[in-house]
Amino acid sequence: MLKKLIKIVAILLGIILVGIQFFRIDKTDPPIDPGETLEAAVTVPPDISLIIGRACNDCHTHKTVYPWYTNVQPFGWFVKDHVVQGREELNLSRFNTLDKKKKKRKLEEICDEVSSGSMPLPSYLWIHRDAVLADSEKQAICDWTKTETAKLDAAP
Repeated sequence: MLKKLIKIVAILLGIILVGIQFFRIDKTDPPIDPGETLEAAVTVPPDISLIIGRACNDCHTHKTVYPWYTNVQPFGWFVKDHVVQGREELNLSRFNTLDKKKKKRKLEEICDEVSSGSMPLPSYLWIHRDAVLADSEKQAICDWTKTETAKLDAAP
């Protein structure tokens, strides 16, 4: 009786796993208006741009590169949810649409999140080992955000 129940449950789980593969995520990124980007709002040196490119862009811009495993559900749903949440919290492709006060706060939060190790997310780092930030890179990010915050303070 128990073997029969286990077999039925296994078959049902198999059917469900196959069935959910028909519900794919939308991998289309919104268009980027160059006037709305981080680079339009503040000076981003090449070294900082490289760090942001490999550790932040997938979840915090409209330049997301979806890995192969996002074609398999529920992994795709998990990743898409992280991208949506990441963009809601900080969208570097729309950074220049924020008012000056929010820009300053977001720059401060970037330093806080990176220096505390909260960002990039540990779950992102499991597979994206190149996104792990060295202490020197964390310091460079914080130094840059402080410099840009000061520039925003000085601006009219």
